Amino acid sequence: MMISTKKFLIGLIVLIAALSPIYAVSGFAVTYGETTYQNSAGMNTVNSYFQSHTSKNVSEATSKVITASDVNSISKNITGRTYPSSQIFSCAMVDLSYSNGIKIAVDTSKINVVTPKMYANALKSLGIENGYVVVTSPVSASGEAALAGVLKSYEIAVGTPIPDEAKQAATEELYTETQIVNQTGQDPDKIADLFDKAQTEVQNQKLTDPTQVKNIVINVANNLNINLTDAQAQQIANAILNSQNAQNSLTDFKNQLKSVTQQASQSSGILEQIKNYLQGFYDYMMGLLGQ
Repeated sequence: MMISTKKFLIGLIVLIAALSPIYAVSGFAVTYGETTYQNSAGMNTVNSYFQSHTSKNVSEATSKVITASDVNSISKNITGRTYPSSQIFSCAMVDLSYSNGIKIAVDTSKINVVTPKMYANALKSLGIENGYVVVTSPVSASGEAALAGVLKSYEIAVGTPIPDEAKQAATEELYTETQIVNQTGQDPDKIADLFDKAQTEVQNQKLTDPTQVKNIVINVANNLNINLTDAQAQQIANAILNSQNAQNSLTDFKNQLKSVTQQASQSSGILEQIKNYLQGFYDYMMGLLGQ
């Protein structure tokens, strides 16, 4: 009886392990900046941070390396800046099984400019309002280049590319936010609120007229007691309008995002229930053995 029970318990453990890949949660991805990826100490630092922010095994996430070419293909047309391969540090993790809106954790000990609200605004411009996002770096970084990693993580997790037009609009919006913060000296999250409120109003009204968009930016800024120059208001309006114009290209991505988010959330719940049940049964059998 003892041998038979032990064989049963061994089989049960094997079953629990085997169920993991069968019911593996989709929509879990990690991207590493190429400079970080080439440095074992940097990788350890980043992976430790990611692991401390999730109950999942980070080593099981689908991963990709973000190169300077990936970043520059978008940023050079917006900021005019190009990054060498030795400066791509930022890393990102995306988990679509989190379905209660969007949750963004930024390692503020390393990312010193871009805030969670800024990333949320950039993602919102792409129709992304669900998922758990974590951004970090092994060294101090502004966080602007990290958006390329965040977007790539979403593409991997969703399984569908984000159109270049939409990527560029989201990157332009993030860059414009950081520029306005620097120019006005306002709190970054207050500027992020300005973009969020103005963008929401433009999207709700489906505006495409530049003058109307600019008027909304000015009105929202006034309500938030933010003083903008005419040029700054125009800069913000242009960024929001570009995001609005990119919406039509995002239909396929948004549909797939919705589908994968539902699947990831359901799979996560089913797997957890099965594991909890089997673990409870295992504990019960071990109790019987101990008697």
